[in-house]
Amino acid sequence: MELSYLCFLLVFSTTTFLNVDASFTGTYGVNYGRIADNIPSPHSVVTLLKAAKIKNIRIYDADHEVLTAFKGSGIQIIVGLGNEYLKDISVAEDRAMNWINENVQPYIPGTHISGIAVGNEILGGADVELWEALLPAAKNVYSALQRLGLAKSIEVSSPHSEAVFANSYPPSACIFREDVAQYIKPLLEFFSQINSPFYINAYPFLAYKSDPEHIDLNYALFKKNAGIQDTKTNLHYDNMFDAMVDAAYFALEKAGFEKTEVIVSETGWASKGDQNEAGADPKNARTYNYNLRKRLTKKKGTPHRPKTVVKAYIFALFNENLKPGPTSERNFGLFKADGSISYDIGFTGLVGPSAASSSLLNYKGLGLRGWFQSSHTWVFTSCAAVLFLMLT
Repeated sequence: MELSYLCFLLVFSTTTFLNVDASFTGTYGVNYGRIADNIPSPHSVVTLLKAAKIKNIRIYDADHEVLTAFKGSGIQIIVGLGNEYLKDISVAEDRAMNWINENVQPYIPGTHISGIAVGNEILGGADVELWEALLPAAKNVYSALQRLGLAKSIEVSSPHSEAVFANSYPPSACIFREDVAQYIKPLLEFFSQINSPFYINAYPFLAYKSDPEHIDLNYALFKKNAGIQDTKTNLHYDNMFDAMVDAAYFALEKAGFEKTEVIVSETGWASKGDQNEAGADPKNARTYNYNLRKRLTKKKGTPHRPKTVVKAYIFALFNENLKPGPTSERNFGLFKADGSISYDIGFTGLVGPSAASSSLLNYKGLGLRGWFQSSHTWVFTSCAAVLFLMLT
Protein backbone atom coordinates (compact mmCIF):
# COMPACT_ATOMS: atom_id res chain seq x y z
CA MET A 1 0.00 0.00 0.00
CA GLU A 2 2.81 2.38 0.86
CA LEU A 3 4.55 1.49 -2.41
CA SER A 4 1.35 2.22 -4.37
CA TYR A 5 1.16 5.62 -2.72
CA LEU A 6 4.81 6.33 -3.57
CA CYS A 7 4.20 5.35 -7.17
CA PHE A 8 1.14 7.62 -7.26
CA LEU A 9 3.28 10.50 -6.07
CA LEU A 10 5.87 9.70 -8.71
CA VAL A 11 3.23 9.67 -11.46
CA PHE A 12 1.69 12.87 -10.17
CA SER A 13 4.99 14.71 -9.81
CA THR A 14 6.15 13.59 -13.26
CA THR A 15 2.94 14.80 -14.91
CA THR A 16 3.13 18.06 -12.98
CA PHE A 17 6.75 18.53 -14.01
CA LEU A 18 5.85 18.07 -17.66
CA ASN A 19 3.10 20.65 -17.35
CA VAL A 20 4.98 23.46 -15.65
CA ASP A 21 8.22 23.67 -17.65
CA ALA A 22 9.05 27.01 -19.22
CA SER A 23 8.20 27.30 -22.90
CA PHE A 24 11.84 27.71 -23.92
CA THR A 25 14.85 25.69 -22.75
CA GLY A 26 18.15 27.51 -23.14
CA THR A 27 18.43 30.10 -25.92
CA TYR A 28 18.35 28.18 -29.24
CA GLY A 29 15.40 26.80 -31.17
CA VAL A 30 14.54 25.93 -34.77
CA ASN A 31 11.48 26.35 -36.98
CA TYR A 32 10.43 23.02 -38.46
CA GLY A 33 8.74 23.99 -41.72
CA ARG A 34 7.37 21.18 -43.87
CA ILE A 35 6.30 22.70 -47.20
CA ALA A 36 8.20 19.98 -49.04
CA ASP A 37 7.70 16.50 -50.47
CA ASN A 38 11.22 15.19 -49.95
CA ILE A 39 12.22 15.79 -46.31
CA PRO A 40 12.75 13.09 -43.64
CA SER A 41 9.83 11.63 -41.69
CA PRO A 42 8.91 13.25 -38.36
CA HIS A 43 10.35 10.24 -36.50
CA SER A 44 13.69 10.75 -38.25
CA VAL A 45 13.50 14.46 -37.44
CA VAL A 46 13.32 13.58 -33.73
CA THR A 47 16.54 11.60 -34.16
CA LEU A 48 18.13 14.53 -35.98
CA LEU A 49 17.12 17.07 -33.32
CA LYS A 50 18.33 14.90 -30.48
CA ALA A 51 21.71 14.42 -32.16
CA ALA A 52 21.96 18.20 -32.59
CA LYS A 53 20.78 18.74 -28.98
CA ILE A 54 18.05 21.10 -30.20
CA LYS A 55 15.41 21.28 -27.47
CA ASN A 56 12.96 23.83 -28.88
CA ILE A 57 11.04 23.78 -32.14
CA ARG A 58 8.14 25.59 -33.72
CA ILE A 59 5.78 24.19 -36.35
CA TYR A 60 3.28 26.19 -38.37
CA ASP A 61 0.31 23.90 -37.77
CA ALA A 62 -0.61 21.08 -35.40
CA ASP A 63 0.19 18.13 -37.63
CA HIS A 64 -0.83 14.92 -35.88
CA GLU A 65 1.97 12.81 -37.34
CA VAL A 66 4.53 15.29 -36.01
CA LEU A 67 2.92 15.49 -32.58
CA THR A 68 2.80 11.70 -32.35
CA ALA A 69 6.44 11.35 -33.41
CA PHE A 70 7.60 13.80 -30.73
CA LYS A 71 5.96 11.85 -27.90
CA GLY A 72 8.51 11.09 -25.21
CA SER A 73 11.26 13.09 -26.94
CA GLY A 74 11.38 15.85 -24.31
CA ILE A 75 11.63 18.44 -27.09
CA GLN A 76 9.46 21.50 -26.48
CA ILE A 77 7.20 22.32 -29.38
CA ILE A 78 5.11 25.39 -30.16
CA VAL A 79 2.25 24.50 -32.49
CA GLY A 80 0.66 26.95 -34.88
CA LEU A 81 -2.99 27.82 -35.19
CA GLY A 82 -3.07 28.77 -38.87
CA ASN A 83 -4.29 32.10 -40.18
CA GLU A 84 -7.14 30.31 -41.96
CA TYR A 85 -8.73 29.43 -38.57
CA LEU A 86 -8.60 32.86 -36.96
CA LYS A 87 -11.92 34.30 -38.11
CA ASP A 88 -13.82 31.19 -37.08
CA ILE A 89 -12.12 30.84 -33.70
CA SER A 90 -12.52 34.55 -32.94
CA VAL A 91 -16.30 34.09 -32.93
CA ALA A 92 -16.66 31.76 -29.94
CA GLU A 93 -14.61 30.06 -27.23
CA ASP A 94 -16.20 26.69 -28.01
CA ARG A 95 -14.62 26.78 -31.47
CA ALA A 96 -11.23 27.27 -29.86
CA MET A 97 -12.05 24.41 -27.49
CA ASN A 98 -12.86 22.14 -30.42
CA TRP A 99 -9.52 22.95 -32.07
CA ILE A 100 -7.59 22.27 -28.84
CA ASN A 101 -9.50 19.05 -28.17
CA GLU A 102 -8.57 17.82 -31.63
CA ASN A 103 -5.01 19.11 -31.97
CA VAL A 104 -3.51 19.52 -28.49
CA GLN A 105 -5.33 17.63 -25.75
CA PRO A 106 -4.83 14.09 -27.17
CA TYR A 107 -1.03 14.50 -27.33
CA ILE A 108 -0.17 15.87 -23.89
CA PRO A 109 1.67 15.33 -21.64
CA GLY A 110 3.59 12.75 -23.70
CA THR A 111 4.35 15.34 -26.37
CA HIS A 112 5.67 18.50 -24.74
CA ILE A 113 3.46 21.15 -26.35
CA SER A 114 4.69 24.31 -24.68
CA GLY A 115 2.81 26.93 -26.68
CA ILE A 116 0.20 27.80 -29.27
CA ALA A 117 1.09 30.52 -31.79
CA VAL A 118 -2.17 32.13 -32.83
CA GLY A 119 -1.71 33.16 -36.45
CA ASN A 120 1.54 34.18 -38.12
CA GLU A 121 2.55 37.71 -39.17
CA ILE A 122 -1.05 38.96 -39.09
CA LEU A 123 -0.65 42.63 -38.14
CA GLY A 124 0.77 44.70 -40.97
CA GLY A 125 -0.39 42.14 -43.51
CA ALA A 126 -2.90 42.59 -46.31
CA ASP A 127 -6.03 41.19 -44.62
CA VAL A 128 -7.35 43.76 -42.15
CA GLU A 129 -10.19 41.43 -41.18
CA LEU A 130 -7.53 39.13 -39.73
CA TRP A 131 -6.14 42.07 -37.75
CA GLU A 132 -9.55 42.39 -36.13
CA ALA A 133 -9.86 38.65 -35.48
CA LEU A 134 -6.43 38.16 -33.89
CA LEU A 135 -7.13 39.38 -30.34
CA PRO A 136 -10.51 37.68 -29.86
CA ALA A 137 -9.05 34.46 -31.29
CA ALA A 138 -6.10 34.61 -28.86
CA LYS A 139 -8.47 35.29 -25.96
CA ASN A 140 -10.71 32.37 -26.89
CA VAL A 141 -7.74 30.02 -27.14
CA TYR A 142 -6.50 31.12 -23.73
CA SER A 143 -9.96 30.78 -22.16
CA ALA A 144 -10.29 27.27 -23.55
CA LEU A 145 -6.89 26.35 -22.10
CA GLN A 146 -8.02 27.75 -18.75
CA ARG A 147 -11.10 25.57 -18.78
CA LEU A 148 -8.90 22.56 -19.42
CA GLY A 149 -6.41 23.50 -16.70
CA LEU A 150 -3.64 24.04 -19.27
CA ALA A 151 -3.24 27.82 -19.28
CA LYS A 152 -0.21 27.74 -16.98
CA SER A 153 1.67 25.16 -19.03
CA ILE A 154 0.81 26.14 -22.63
CA GLU A 155 1.74 29.67 -23.65
CA VAL A 156 -0.49 31.64 -26.02
CA SER A 157 1.36 34.02 -28.35
CA SER A 158 1.46 35.42 -31.88
CA PRO A 159 4.60 36.11 -33.97
CA HIS A 160 4.92 39.39 -35.87
CA SER A 161 6.95 40.57 -38.83
CA GLU A 162 8.95 43.79 -39.03
CA ALA A 163 5.94 45.22 -40.89
CA VAL A 164 4.41 46.20 -37.53
CA PHE A 165 7.06 48.92 -37.16
CA ALA A 166 7.02 52.36 -38.76
CA ASN A 167 10.80 52.50 -38.58
CA SER A 168 13.54 50.61 -36.78
CA TYR A 169 16.70 52.64 -37.40
CA PRO A 170 18.32 53.61 -35.20
CA PRO A 171 16.89 51.17 -32.61
CA SER A 172 15.82 53.93 -30.21
CA ALA A 173 13.63 55.50 -32.92
CA CYS A 174 11.53 52.38 -33.42
CA ILE A 175 7.77 52.75 -33.03
CA PHE A 176 4.73 50.75 -34.07
CA ARG A 177 2.96 51.79 -37.25
CA GLU A 178 0.10 54.14 -36.57
CA ASP A 179 -2.48 51.93 -38.31
CA VAL A 180 -1.17 48.83 -36.48
CA ALA A 181 -0.99 50.49 -33.06
CA GLN A 182 -4.76 50.40 -32.43
CA TYR A 183 -4.67 46.61 -32.84
CA ILE A 184 -1.35 45.74 -31.30
CA LYS A 185 -1.73 47.70 -28.07
CA PRO A 186 -4.82 45.76 -26.88
CA LEU A 187 -3.08 42.56 -27.95
CA LEU A 188 0.03 43.49 -25.95
CA GLU A 189 -2.14 44.37 -22.98
CA PHE A 190 -3.70 40.91 -23.07
CA PHE A 191 -0.35 39.17 -23.50
CA SER A 192 1.12 41.16 -20.60
CA GLN A 193 -1.76 39.98 -18.40
CA ILE A 194 -1.03 36.33 -19.24
CA ASN A 195 2.76 36.86 -19.16
CA SER A 196 3.41 36.05 -22.83
CA PRO A 197 6.45 37.47 -24.67
CA PHE A 198 6.52 39.55 -27.84
CA TYR A 199 7.61 37.34 -30.73
CA ILE A 200 9.29 39.06 -33.68
CA ASN A 201 10.58 37.62 -36.96
CA ALA A 202 13.89 39.43 -37.42
CA TYR A 203 15.92 38.88 -40.60
CA PRO A 204 19.15 40.81 -41.22
CA PHE A 205 19.21 38.90 -44.53
CA LEU A 206 16.02 40.58 -45.72
CA ALA A 207 17.29 43.99 -44.66
CA TYR A 208 20.60 43.46 -46.42
CA LYS A 209 19.14 42.16 -49.69
CA SER A 210 16.78 45.14 -49.85
CA ASP A 211 19.62 47.67 -49.53
CA PRO A 212 23.06 46.08 -50.11
CA GLU A 213 24.59 49.40 -51.13
CA HIS A 214 24.07 51.00 -47.73
CA ILE A 215 24.20 48.06 -45.31
CA ASP A 216 27.56 46.57 -44.38
CA LEU A 217 27.44 42.82 -45.01
CA ASN A 218 29.83 42.23 -42.12
CA TYR A 219 27.42 44.08 -39.82
CA ALA A 220 24.62 41.75 -40.92
CA LEU A 221 26.77 38.61 -40.51
CA PHE A 222 28.20 39.28 -37.01
CA LYS A 223 31.66 39.78 -38.54
CA LYS A 224 34.15 42.46 -37.55
CA ASN A 225 32.91 45.90 -38.59
CA ALA A 226 32.66 49.50 -37.42
CA GLY A 227 29.08 49.01 -36.28
CA ILE A 228 26.59 51.81 -35.67
CA GLN A 229 26.17 54.32 -32.87
CA ASP A 230 22.67 55.18 -31.71
CA THR A 231 23.24 58.86 -30.99
CA LYS A 232 20.12 59.23 -28.86
CA THR A 233 21.10 56.47 -26.40
CA ASN A 234 24.84 56.42 -27.09
CA LEU A 235 24.59 52.64 -27.46
CA HIS A 236 26.92 50.92 -29.91
CA TYR A 237 25.80 48.00 -32.07
CA ASP A 238 28.27 45.70 -33.79
CA ASN A 239 25.61 43.50 -35.43
CA MET A 240 22.18 44.02 -36.97
CA PHE A 241 20.51 41.17 -35.08
CA ASP A 242 21.01 42.88 -31.70
CA ALA A 243 19.85 46.17 -33.19
CA MET A 244 16.63 44.54 -34.41
CA VAL A 245 15.93 43.02 -30.99
CA ASP A 246 16.52 46.34 -29.24
CA ALA A 247 14.35 48.16 -31.79
CA ALA A 248 11.48 45.90 -30.71
CA TYR A 249 12.20 46.68 -27.05
CA PHE A 250 12.14 50.43 -27.72
CA ALA A 251 8.83 50.16 -29.59
CA LEU A 252 7.34 48.17 -26.71
CA GLU A 253 8.55 50.72 -24.16
CA LYS A 254 6.99 53.61 -26.08
CA ALA A 255 3.73 51.68 -26.23
CA GLY A 256 3.82 51.20 -22.44
CA PHE A 257 5.05 47.60 -22.24
CA GLU A 258 8.57 47.94 -20.89
CA LYS A 259 8.34 44.65 -18.95
CA THR A 260 7.47 42.51 -22.00
CA GLU A 261 10.22 40.12 -23.11
CA VAL A 262 11.22 39.94 -26.78
CA ILE A 263 11.89 36.52 -28.32
CA VAL A 264 12.94 36.13 -31.95
CA SER A 265 10.49 33.67 -33.51
CA GLU A 266 12.31 33.53 -36.86
CA THR A 267 15.74 34.50 -38.12
CA GLY A 268 18.04 32.97 -40.67
CA TRP A 269 19.95 33.41 -43.93
CA ALA A 270 19.30 31.89 -47.36
CA SER A 271 22.01 29.74 -48.95
CA LYS A 272 20.69 30.35 -52.47
CA GLY A 273 18.65 33.06 -54.14
CA ASP A 274 17.69 34.80 -57.37
CA GLN A 275 20.03 37.24 -59.11
CA ASN A 276 18.41 40.18 -57.35
CA GLU A 277 18.72 38.58 -53.89
CA ALA A 278 22.00 39.99 -52.69
CA GLY A 279 23.97 37.92 -50.17
CA ALA A 280 22.07 34.66 -50.66
CA ASP A 281 24.84 32.06 -50.87
CA PRO A 282 26.16 29.13 -48.80
CA LYS A 283 29.13 31.01 -47.39
CA ASN A 284 27.03 33.85 -45.98
CA ALA A 285 24.37 31.46 -44.72
CA ARG A 286 26.98 29.43 -42.87
CA THR A 287 28.62 32.56 -41.46
CA TYR A 288 25.34 34.02 -40.20
CA ASN A 289 24.03 30.82 -38.64
CA TYR A 290 27.38 29.83 -37.15
CA ASN A 291 27.91 33.26 -35.58
CA LEU A 292 24.30 33.49 -34.44
CA ARG A 293 24.51 30.11 -32.72
CA LYS A 294 27.75 31.17 -31.03
CA ARG A 295 26.17 34.46 -29.96
CA LEU A 296 23.10 32.73 -28.48
CA THR A 297 25.24 30.15 -26.67
CA LYS A 298 26.86 32.97 -24.68
CA LYS A 299 23.48 33.66 -23.06
CA LYS A 300 23.89 37.39 -23.06
CA GLY A 301 21.60 40.34 -23.60
CA THR A 302 21.62 43.29 -25.97
CA PRO A 303 23.17 46.76 -25.56
CA HIS A 304 19.81 48.14 -24.36
CA ARG A 305 18.81 45.09 -22.31
CA PRO A 306 22.15 43.56 -21.20
CA LYS A 307 20.57 41.49 -18.41
CA THR A 308 17.82 39.93 -20.56
CA VAL A 309 19.19 36.87 -22.32
CA VAL A 310 18.30 36.75 -26.02
CA LYS A 311 16.44 33.68 -27.30
CA ALA A 312 15.77 32.84 -30.92
CA TYR A 313 14.29 30.24 -33.24
CA ILE A 314 16.27 29.73 -36.44
CA PHE A 315 14.52 29.50 -39.78
CA ALA A 316 14.61 26.77 -40.81
CA LEU A 317 15.34 23.11 -40.20
CA PHE A 318 15.14 22.05 -43.87
CA ASN A 319 15.18 23.50 -47.35
CA GLU A 320 11.53 23.38 -48.43
CA ASN A 321 11.20 22.63 -52.14
CA LEU A 322 7.49 23.45 -52.45
CA LYS A 323 7.51 26.93 -50.91
CA PRO A 324 6.29 29.64 -53.28
CA GLY A 325 8.08 32.93 -53.85
CA PRO A 326 11.69 33.76 -54.69
CA THR A 327 14.41 31.10 -54.70
CA SER A 328 15.61 32.13 -51.24
CA GLU A 329 12.33 30.95 -49.69
CA ARG A 330 13.24 27.36 -50.55
CA ASN A 331 16.82 27.58 -49.27
CA PHE A 332 16.90 28.59 -45.60
CA GLY A 333 17.51 25.08 -44.29
CA LEU A 334 20.25 24.11 -41.87
CA PHE A 335 19.77 20.64 -43.34
CA LYS A 336 19.12 19.37 -46.85
CA ALA A 337 16.15 17.26 -47.82
CA ASP A 338 18.03 14.00 -47.16
CA GLY A 339 18.91 15.07 -43.62
CA SER A 340 22.54 15.93 -44.35
CA ILE A 341 23.88 19.32 -43.27
CA SER A 342 23.61 22.24 -45.70
CA TYR A 343 26.86 23.61 -44.26
CA ASP A 344 28.88 23.02 -41.13
CA ILE A 345 27.92 25.05 -38.06
CA GLY A 346 28.60 22.22 -35.60
CA PHE A 347 25.64 19.93 -36.25
CA THR A 348 25.74 16.41 -37.67
CA GLY A 349 23.01 15.30 -40.04
CA LEU A 350 21.34 11.94 -40.45
CA VAL A 351 24.04 9.44 -41.41
CA GLY A 352 21.92 7.80 -44.08
CA PRO A 353 18.62 6.02 -44.80
CA SER A 354 19.62 2.87 -42.88
CA ALA A 355 20.53 4.86 -39.76
CA ALA A 356 17.34 6.89 -39.98
CA SER A 357 15.13 3.81 -40.42
CA SER A 358 16.94 2.03 -37.59
CA SER A 359 16.36 4.90 -35.18
CA LEU A 360 12.78 5.13 -36.37
CA LEU A 361 12.24 1.43 -35.61
CA ASN A 362 13.65 1.84 -32.12
CA TYR A 363 11.73 5.03 -31.50
CA LYS A 364 8.37 3.44 -32.30
CA GLY A 365 8.82 1.22 -29.29
CA LEU A 366 9.73 -2.13 -30.88
CA GLY A 367 11.86 -3.45 -28.06
CA LEU A 368 13.14 -2.08 -24.78
CA ARG A 369 15.08 0.81 -26.30
CA GLY A 370 11.95 2.45 -27.67
CA TRP A 371 10.05 1.69 -24.47
CA PHE A 372 12.59 3.42 -22.27
CA GLN A 373 12.27 6.63 -24.30
CA SER A 374 8.81 7.13 -22.82
CA SER A 375 8.52 9.59 -19.95
CA HIS A 376 6.06 7.25 -18.25
CA THR A 377 8.69 4.51 -18.25
CA TRP A 378 10.73 6.75 -15.98
CA VAL A 379 7.93 6.38 -13.45
CA PHE A 380 7.94 2.60 -13.92
CA THR A 381 11.68 2.31 -13.34
CA SER A 382 11.49 4.72 -10.38
CA CYS A 383 8.81 2.59 -8.75
CA ALA A 384 10.91 -0.50 -9.36
CA ALA A 385 13.82 1.24 -7.65
CA VAL A 386 11.61 2.12 -4.69
CA LEU A 387 10.47 -1.50 -4.43
CA PHE A 388 14.07 -2.73 -4.54
CA LEU A 389 15.09 -0.35 -1.75
CA MET A 390 12.16 -1.32 0.42
CA LEU A 391 12.85 -5.04 0.04
CA THR A 392 16.57 -4.81 0.81
